[in-house]
Amino acid sequence: MLGFITNRMISMVFTIWAVSFIAFAIIQLPPGDYLTTYVAQLSADGDRVDPAAIQALRDQYGFGEPYLVQYWKWTVGLLHGDFGRSFEWKAPVSELIWGRLGNSILLEGLAVIVMWLVALPIGIYAAVRKYSLGDYLATIGGFLGLAIPNFFFALILMYLSFIWFGETIGGLFSPQYQNAHWSFGRIVDFASHAWAPILVLSMAGTAELIRILRANLLDELKKPYVTTARAKGLSEFRTIMKYPVRVALNPLVSTIGWLLPALVSSSVIVSVVLNLPTAGPLLLRSLTSQDMYLAGAIILLLGILTVIGTLISDLLLAWIDPRIRFGSK
Repeated sequence: MLGFITNRMISMVFTIWAVSFIAFAIIQLPPGDYLTTYVAQLSADGDRVDPAAIQALRDQYGFGEPYLVQYWKWTVGLLHGDFGRSFEWKAPVSELIWGRLGNSILLEGLAVIVMWLVALPIGIYAAVRKYSLGDYLATIGGFLGLAIPNFFFALILMYLSFIWFGETIGGLFSPQYQNAHWSFGRIVDFASHAWAPILVLSMAGTAELIRILRANLLDELKKPYVTTARAKGLSEFRTIMKYPVRVALNPLVSTIGWLLPALVSSSVIVSVVLNLPTAGPLLLRSLTSQDMYLAGAIILLLGILTVIGTLISDLLLAWIDPRIRFGSK
């Protein structure tokens, strides 16, 4: 196992480098650059564009340099903890992303916890009580969760909250706690606002996990080792939980690697609808304006999350499934 982890750590370094290289290249694929977008915006507003000033900015930001030179300067800065400077926001990238990325990780992490807490008991019950009323309700709920887009569910919640309670849901904090330090009052205020985005973000994932767990557990319950366990006198609870459930969890555990990045990308529209200060809208805006250092930093951090999540998935799979042992003969 130690050798496996060491090899994975080494491969993670090369994977993260490849992600940074490809992401930086993709951001620059559209014609033009940030100054092209900036000039077009000035022209649309009717402002005069000074070619000399634009050329000076182009020289200052190094837009005329080859791609490899720009990428090399960016990666050297990354090794020193410098993510570059945002062209649009006129501020260091690190100051822009850490707060929003922290909000994203907190929201998506809580959404993942809600997914598992809800999906596990419902999926197990639906498989064990196949074709019961609870199974049918879980199936209908799963289909609705997969069919309704997250942003549409957010709009429904906003409408119902305003009609029934006369309140609008949105944001993560009240104005008095927006820039305050963490305290018990700020945690309570966060909980009173965060339930809506957590519910919206976890809906589709919960429905998907329920369907996957139900299908896998139904397949495992038909296998001979379950019949043998029952014949030996094991209780029904131990027979189901000790072996079939552990095996049925494999596909769910393997999704940890891409679950957080997928939640971040899927929460872009939800964050816009609910006015959430997360990384999603910032990434979308940086891509549309070709703010390459800001977009590249966010994509790189999402890639790091994916690589770390994949490693965690592999280690959990080896732990919950005795048939998987890295390095065994």
